[in-house]
Amino acid sequence: MNMPYYVPPEQFMKDRADYARKGIARGRALVALQYLDGIALVSENPSATLHKISEIYDRIAFAGVGKYNEFDQLRVAGVRAADIKGYQFSRQDVDARSLVNQYAQILSQVFSEAPKPMEVELIVAETGLEKQQDRLFHVMYDGTVLDEHNFSVLGGDADAVTERLKSAFVVDATLKVAINSAVKALSGPDNKLEYSDLEVAVLERNGKRRCFRRIDGDELNAMFS
Repeated sequence: MNMPYYVPPEQFMKDRADYARKGIARGRALVALQYLDGIALVSENPSATLHKISEIYDRIAFAGVGKYNEFDQLRVAGVRAADIKGYQFSRQDVDARSLVNQYAQILSQVFSEAPKPMEVELIVAETGLEKQQDRLFHVMYDGTVLDEHNFSVLGGDADAVTERLKSAFVVDATLKVAINSAVKALSGPDNKLEYSDLEVAVLERNGKRRCFRRIDGDELNAMFS
């Protein structure tokens, strides 16, 4: 009888991590950043139908990079979990941290036990009644959760985009300034983006129950002028 090959556990986990990172790096980058009246999410995404940024609940947004079918499954699971919790208890009980914990458990379990890890990274953002209550969580492919401040970057060339965004980011900026800072960071020296190449949405403190809003068309074009 042939004996199976032995692979040290640390090498096994390293190979899975490398596999997931390569899949994520092939995706276009995405930026989430705080501005004066909420959180803006900006991604290079020329598709008008396959959204990388979506609403999860009243004040909560979701964004993903990597394999579309995998992060869209997680988006749907988050919407269902939020709806059930809001129905069973109250809408105020639905928060980003509890959703992030569920995502982290799913990704960690898949990373450790499934035939292959999920090639995704996620952002879960929540806007509060005041800026100090805003939340920006970065969930990695292995279930690691990062509590980000000011901004977060996912996807391909994330290190270079982060460095450019550090110099472009403005604290308490207007929405227009925030979006232009994100676009400059995503563009880089060899890739000039137009508004038609972007998917943009915001969570805005608008005094209403639902805070998620997409920015496109003429409104987005005006941000570039």
